[in-house]
Amino acid sequence: MELKGKRIAILAEDNYQELELWYPLLRMREAGAEVTVVGMPGVQEYHSKLGYPVEVDAAANAISADDFDAVIIPGGYASDRMRRHQPMLDLVRGVFERGGVVAAICHAAWVPISAGIMRGKRATCFFAVKDDVINAGATYVDAEVVQDGNLITSRVPSDLPAFCRTIITALK
Repeated sequence: MELKGKRIAILAEDNYQELELWYPLLRMREAGAEVTVVGMPGVQEYHSKLGYPVEVDAAANAISADDFDAVIIPGGYASDRMRRHQPMLDLVRGVFERGGVVAAICHAAWVPISAGIMRGKRATCFFAVKDDVINAGATYVDAEVVQDGNLITSRVPSDLPAFCRTIITALK
């Protein structure tokens, strides 16, 4: 129970990548963290790109960054929708600014970009998002996981073991 007492938000939106949401959610719970699935007001459930459902625990506008030690952002095209929700961006920026972990995988790099926290950081992502990372002022690194301070990024589902290990180590 290495993360007992830690609180983690996982963002959700339609078209999320199944493994990139469920693997960290279950791994963080297994490590003892309290994990909250965060969506938008009025939405009770989101569906992955293959239709797999996830239930929402809290709306982004009803919680505070002060309540969380970390926020995990799964990829898939859900992250393109997430970055359009100001409450989600505020949560990500708030957790980051108070020194909490912000972890994004695959296309999810779009969210910290839109939250304005990538400039001057080293980061990785799915190759199709590389130009967005660079244009946001970050240095792109092609590695399974990149940690720059409290920002943790990974590229693809096969990077999930390293991604989750790095999140857990950062939170201990």
